[in-house]
Amino acid sequence: MGLALRYTYISPIPFNFRFLTHAHSHVAMLGWVYLMLYVLIVHYFIPEKKPVYNKLFWITELSVVGMMLSFPFQGYAALSISFSTLHIFCSYYFVRLIWKNHKTDSVVSGYLLKASLIFMAISTAGVWCLGPAVSVLGQASAFFQIAIQFFLHFQFNGWFLIAVLAVLFHKLQIKDSKDFRRFFNLLIISTILTFALPVNWFAPHISLLWINALGVLLQIVSLYLFLKLIKKPFNELLNTSSKLTKFLYHFSMLCFILKIGLQTMSLIPEISNMAFHHRNLVIGFIHLTMLGVISGFLFAYVLQSKLVSPSRILTSGMYVFILGFILTEVIIIVQGCLFYFGIGMLPNYYVLLFLSSILLPLGVFSLIFNIYKTKLV
Repeated sequence: MGLALRYTYISPIPFNFRFLTHAHSHVAMLGWVYLMLYVLIVHYFIPEKKPVYNKLFWITELSVVGMMLSFPFQGYAALSISFSTLHIFCSYYFVRLIWKNHKTDSVVSGYLLKASLIFMAISTAGVWCLGPAVSVLGQASAFFQIAIQFFLHFQFNGWFLIAVLAVLFHKLQIKDSKDFRRFFNLLIISTILTFALPVNWFAPHISLLWINALGVLLQIVSLYLFLKLIKKPFNELLNTSSKLTKFLYHFSMLCFILKIGLQTMSLIPEISNMAFHHRNLVIGFIHLTMLGVISGFLFAYVLQSKLVSPSRILTSGMYVFILGFILTEVIIIVQGCLFYFGIGMLPNYYVLLFLSSILLPLGVFSLIFNIYKTKLV
């Protein structure tokens, strides 16, 4: 779907661009990341695999397929909203099940897991606000835009990212300590405070910039504590990992640091305004988080499982995916900077972006092919 969106700038396709964008974002977030985290959390934190988890998984999958088939044709309408609502209720039931039945010897993993689940549930408040926002103030209102940003911010930075870290800390067997408590508290506080930046885009106020600045500074300290906590066990994990897995872990960690570095740059008002007014930079940052940080870690977890078996196609596919990610990020960000400085379009921008984007599904299909091949052996 993302590739189709890139192709629309080269030649028309028989789909509404906005509708297809909704489908792309919903399937990427709820079909890929959500379901992967569902599987990982049940695998690592639920010792007794009751049938309810399998049933709930397939009902959730049904809701995603429903969104995938309805959004491209009608956008936000009765059918797509029904499937979206079904997914939300499935997620609430998932939170209840995991909260009640999870077991872990690690206080550390337990804290992170519960925090991620809380953020997931909280984020859906933004979705429930969309209806009243449209009916009362309209889609152009600040309330409507802030509701969307509320959902996205706490999905990405709260639910997705912290759940990925919960699995990582579980794999690294990080012990409870004062440094972890400091890291955890700062992570939660900074996640909440940095929401002030997207709010400021639609309801500007000087106090929001100061709140975001405090959040960013706390985030930097939490990053320092994070790197300090994982340094030794992370190196031990890498020593027992394959070359490809090791590369993906390093790449994901680099993207994570880069993400926080870019958020730190938002302390400069001119840069935060630049990012808001130039869509390329926003898309580049979203893809950095989704494809670089979150998907990078998820791919590494998959490669460490029994789902795949070492092969040239798998290795090539993962490197192809990373290359596609890097190329598309560079092209998008360079174009955003050219727009900002009033230089205009990068020569053959849309063609270059489309050709680079082809590498992303190629990499994903190589992983899918390997999983099926491994299952048949």
